[in-house]
Amino acid sequence: MKKILLLIASHAAALAAGFALGIYALPILIAPDSPAPDEIAAVAGSAKYSAHFRRDLKGSDRLHWGEGVVSIGPAGVSLTGSLAPGPDYRLYLTPEFVETEDEFLRVKASSVQVGSVKTFENFIVPLPPAIDPAQYTTVVVWCETFSQFITAAQYR
Repeated sequence: MKKILLLIASHAAALAAGFALGIYALPILIAPDSPAPDEIAAVAGSAKYSAHFRRDLKGSDRLHWGEGVVSIGPAGVSLTGSLAPGPDYRLYLTPEFVETEDEFLRVKASSVQVGSVKTFENFIVPLPPAIDPAQYTTVVVWCETFSQFITAAQYR
């Protein structure tokens, strides 16, 4: 009986580890190619605002972080840098600086979702014409599926 329980436990642990690894690896495997440096430069060159994603935010940790220069302009929002890989990342503009999950959830209703972030090394997210970045102060990357804060940067 002990042997059977040990086998069940070991197989369950292996299954759980494989599932967790799959959740982490799948977004990396299906991510499109990062935008070319000249594409990033074009969006960043027309940007009205810029800020820095930093790893040392209160809500960031070893698995949820971003770093680099984020530029916000009429053509879109671009990042020259990197994000921790993960599923279902969304880019938001918020009316105030937030750096934790609870802070973001408090202002999410008054924030605007710009679009999906599909790459983890540099990105460009087009800015819909109806969104005026001057009405907001902060850009946030948020994992919609797991309601997880990834990173934020205050640009004004």
